[in-house]
This record gives sequence, structure tokens and C-alpha cells, in this order.
Amino acid sequence: MIKRRTLLVAAGAGAIGGAIAGGPARADATIAIDPRADHGGWEGWGTSLAWWANVFGDRDDFADIFFTTRSVAYNGGTLPGLGLNIARYNLGACSWNSVNGETMVASPNIPRFKQIEGFWQDWHNEDPASSAWNWNVDAKQRAALGKAVQRGAIAELFANSPMWWMCLNHNPSGAADGGLNLQSWNHRQHALHLAVTARYARDRWGVTFRTVDPFNEPSSNWWRADGTQEGCHIDATTQRSVLANLRTELDRQGLTGIAISASDETSYDLARTTWNSFDAGTRAVVRQVNVHGYQGAGGRRDLLYSDVRAAGKILWNSEAGDSDGTGITMARNLCLDWRWLHPTAWCYWQVMDPSAGWAAIQYDFNTLRAGAVQPKYYVLAQFTRHIRPGMRIIDTGVDYAVAGYDPAARRLVIVAVNTGAAQTLTFDMSGFGQVTGGSGGLVPRWSTVPAGGDRYTERQDARVDGKRVSVAFPAASVQTLQVDGVTV
Repeated sequence: MIKRRTLLVAAGAGAIGGAIAGGPARADATIAIDPRADHGGWEGWGTSLAWWANVFGDRDDFADIFFTTRSVAYNGGTLPGLGLNIARYNLGACSWNSVNGETMVASPNIPRFKQIEGFWQDWHNEDPASSAWNWNVDAKQRAALGKAVQRGAIAELFANSPMWWMCLNHNPSGAADGGLNLQSWNHRQHALHLAVTARYARDRWGVTFRTVDPFNEPSSNWWRADGTQEGCHIDATTQRSVLANLRTELDRQGLTGIAISASDETSYDLARTTWNSFDAGTRAVVRQVNVHGYQGAGGRRDLLYSDVRAAGKILWNSEAGDSDGTGITMARNLCLDWRWLHPTAWCYWQVMDPSAGWAAIQYDFNTLRAGAVQPKYYVLAQFTRHIRPGMRIIDTGVDYAVAGYDPAARRLVIVAVNTGAAQTLTFDMSGFGQVTGGSGGLVPRWSTVPAGGDRYTERQDARVDGKRVSVAFPAASVQTLQVDGVTV
């Protein structure tokens, strides 16, 4: 997965939205923050649980680190909690039981911690109270979900693959050739597994999923029998069938209030292709369009946004990640999402990972021991700790800065990334009615310089001058500004 996604990001360096990729200007620049460019309310930040939670999901310190804004002790130091408020729970596809002499076929390359055990383990009985269902499995990921929800997170249920016995080759990593692997007679069963799990979670775990997504990058062809994770190619025609069945099964479980999200395609352009292939009936059952950000700086984010907005749907970037451990690539792509895609939520794939590049906090592949905090963690904190759920998403007019406005608190938050040489950025807030800053015009700022000493360093040295504030940005850095006393 890491190799594939790294290559995809590298290949996606063409168009940004409707513009040409060129990166931010290296000279000093002025950015006008216009309150009239309001793209609606921000729902929040999240992460998928899956693998890291399968290892560390029972730990309270990680629950606090990721799902609160508290200061949390870790490895002899203190971390600023990220304050994520979205937890994506991965319904597993694996089990090690035998049914009529048939068993799961596992890829020789999938590590154990990436094998998530599913609940419906015997196709002979659909009754979730029967022995065909095992509700005791996946204990650590379930613990992580519960801890996240207890800390205020909203939850989404998704599946990387249908259960192994629903797959043509009984291999939940994919078909030998990367082709369709969901048996034609198991469309409803896949939907049933999801719906029954959502009902059980509500009744027994105290977790009500807001949305259920039955797919993960389904149109992609890299889900193969020798892969390193669970995955399943599911073409758009089959997706339509599964989605219709999922709505029926959720309603049968009395879960009419749980919405369906889809399709978690890997790129902006592929998400648009899949969405536009759906007929009106399929679109009607999908309340939220999920897309992954693995096209990097490329792809027509703007066209996907236009199509989704025209259909009146919610739009999330439900999974993003990259191998740049500095966090600068992540920050750049996140800013591009705000500028062109306008999602109302944004989720990082795995906040913990064996790869230092992909991880916010790394862990050892062999010992499964938690390790070093990466610069990417502190870059992510710049966004997640300051642009909070309920803020208004304000367009900055540039591809390298984002802004959120809290009218009740009269607070404007600006996060900007400098990918080039050192420069001074001036933020012009003359479009707002009043801009006073804090006491004496103070504008607190937080700085992360991955190649330098700043990780998440607070400074109290910037002040409002009229309705403008200027800040020096070191090379390859991210900063957050908190401007108080701001009215529209």
C-alpha cells in the first residue's frame, strides 16, 4: 500500500483544481481573508482506526493524544493532543474458523496486525445472536472506537473487504489479477454484515455510527491475492447493487437515521468518474461522498466539488496520507483541499504507522512497540487544534493557507504553509468589520519548522496593525495565527 500510494502521489503533480501546479510564491506575499467566501460549517478532523488501533486501541494515553486537546504525557515528554473528532471503524474481513471444510485464504504478505477479524464468521445463519457471529473479536479496535466516542468523536463504519467467505477466492486481500472478487450472490450479505454491526454497536457498545461506507478504493485494481492488506476490487455496477442492499438492510435494522457514504475512491478524478456513473436511484441512497486524497497535488478537486454540491451531498476527504515525514506535503495538499475541494471534514489514514514517513507517531513493525513522534504530528496539530468543529470555512484565495472563523468567539484562525524559501506573509483582514486582536492587538502564533527546532512552538510577538498582521515564515514551515476580536 505504501509503495503504491507514494507512486500515485508522485504521479499526480499536474493540475490543482482548475489551476496549474506551481507552489506558493517565494517572495513576500499578502493574503486577503474575505468573510464573504464562506464555504459552510466545519465538521472536523479524523483518522481511521484499523491497524494502529488493532495494536494500541486499549491504551488511554493514545485515546487522549488523538481525540482530546489535552496535554498528554508520552515517552518522557508532553504532547499537545490533536483533538480529532472523527473515528473511522474498519469492519474486518478475516476469521480463522472452518465452515464446511472451507477456510480463509490469506495472502502470504499480509502481516497479522493488518488482518482485522470480522464478526459474521459462518454464512449459514444470519441471526446475530447465533454462534455464526462472534462479537468478542477485534477487541482492541473496538476499545479504541469506544474511547474515541467517549471523548466526543463521531463515528463512521467502513469495510476494506467483504468477509473472506463472500470473496470468490476466499482471500480478503483480493483476486489474483486484481479483478472483481465479491461473489455475485453475496451483495446483500456484505450489506447485512455492515448493517447488523451498526445495530449491535448502537445497542451493545453505545456507539451510533453517523455513516456507513461499504467500500474502500473499490475501483482500483491493486487489491491482489498476494497483497499486504485487506482489499477488494468492486466495480461501479456492483457498487450500485451493494448500496441499494445496504439501505434496505439498515432500514430493516431500524437504522433509518444512519446515512450511507460512498465510495472512498483513491483519487479525486476516479471519485468523480464513479459518482457520475451512478443512476439517480443510487445517488438518492448516498448522503455523503467520501474521497481519498492520494492524487496529491493533482486532480480536479474543483470538478468533484461542483458535482457533489450540485447533487446536494456532503463531501469528506475521508482518507489522506503520504510518505513525507516532515508534514509539509500533507499541509500543502490539505490547503489544496480547502481551496478547491471544500470538504467539511478531513481524515488522516493512520496516525500511527511503522513507516516514519507515513506516521504521526511511529511504531516498530516487529515488536509493535510505540516509538518516536514525527514532525508530521506537530504539523497536523497546527490545523486540528485550532480550526475546530463548528467554525466557518473561509476561503483565503490562495493554495497555501486556510482559515476558519468562529463568530460566537469572534475568532479567526489562519494556518499557512511555506514550502519554499523564507518569506514574510501578510494577512489582510480588511473585509471584516472589526479586527482588534487580543490585549494590545496581540496575535498568538504557533510555529512548526520540521528541519529546525520548532515543533509546536507558541510565540506572543505578532500584533494587528490596522486590519493586517505580518509574520515571517522560515523555509519549509507551517504556522497558525489566532486573531481574536474579529467581527464580520
